[in-house]
Amino acid sequence: MPKWADVVTFATGLPEVEESTSYGTPALKVNGRSFARLRTDTDGGLVLLCGMDEKEALLASGEQAFYTTPHYDGYGAILVDLAAVDEAQLHELIEESWHRKAPERAKRRR
Repeated sequence: MPKWADVVTFATGLPEVEESTSYGTPALKVNGRSFARLRTDTDGGLVLLCGMDEKEALLASGEQAFYTTPHYDGYGAILVDLAAVDEAQLHELIEESWHRKAPERAKRRR
């Protein structure tokens, strides 16, 4: 079961990633732009950016690791339950989220 520390370890291996905060919670940013955020303990979940098509596919998959809330309706972000997600799939989603915010110079370094 991945934890926030595992998310940080993987993500900081990507170019130009730094630990930060967003909305008062731990976050990861690339070039000052947030691409991953750990919601509060009461809210739960890791927020990752994705395309709307991918979000719909993840939600339709029936996997309990993926969910959303009304706050994220119509927005390209998926909520990930770290206690239920496959680590390889989590890494793929983190990298995709990073790719959506990373500058071209960082993408070339990857």
